[in-house]
Amino acid sequence: MLQELLKIFRGDDPLRAIADNFSRMLELARDNILLAGEIYFERKPGPAERSQVYRQDIEINKLQRAIRKQVATRLSVTSYKHDLPYCLVMMSLVKDVERLGDYAKNLVDIVDIHPDPFAEDELFAELREIRIEVEGVLRAAHEVLVNVDREKAMEHIRSGKDLARRCDAMLAKIAQSDASARTATALALGARYYKRVGGHLLNVISSVVMPLHKLDYFDEDEIREYQLDTAADQ
Repeated sequence: MLQELLKIFRGDDPLRAIADNFSRMLELARDNILLAGEIYFERKPGPAERSQVYRQDIEINKLQRAIRKQVATRLSVTSYKHDLPYCLVMMSLVKDVERLGDYAKNLVDIVDIHPDPFAEDELFAELREIRIEVEGVLRAAHEVLVNVDREKAMEHIRSGKDLARRCDAMLAKIAQSDASARTATALALGARYYKRVGGHLLNVISSVVMPLHKLDYFDEDEIREYQLDTAADQ
């Protein structure tokens, strides 16, 4: 996908207008997830904060529709048919970013289940570490795409797969804990939503290293194959 991403994010033709909308969409999703994390971990949201999360999610959805329209319009022009691969990449990317906005809302809504601060115990500490790692990928995603940074992309894919396993393991720990039903539910939902946020981010980042037909798929064999190819080139 190297040439496709370079054309989308560094070109000067109308594809750049699509890339600009996508960049704005990813920025809003990042801000929403970060704000949702603050609310989930640190405080009950005020009406303005909650409205901001929902308002920005609406803007994310509008940008997704705008990008779809831009793609459809571009492909309707015969002379632009060669842009089909780039447009298919973008349609895949916006699908995952739109889901990030939904999970931001989901995180905020957990406070209705668990309005009180969490106890500073081992489970909460582990989920906070997961949050930090996910937010690190979130902050890096746009730069990885724009710079088509294959090394960083593979680094995030490897750590992201480990992170998903940690989220699954945390669910088992919660089930075996003596946490109240309310706390257990809030922690389990938090772990699940952060796993999904991480998963959609990795889908986006996978576009840097995977061919079009393998977007969203990055198994261990693919990672090892990439590492071998990189070592052979050095």
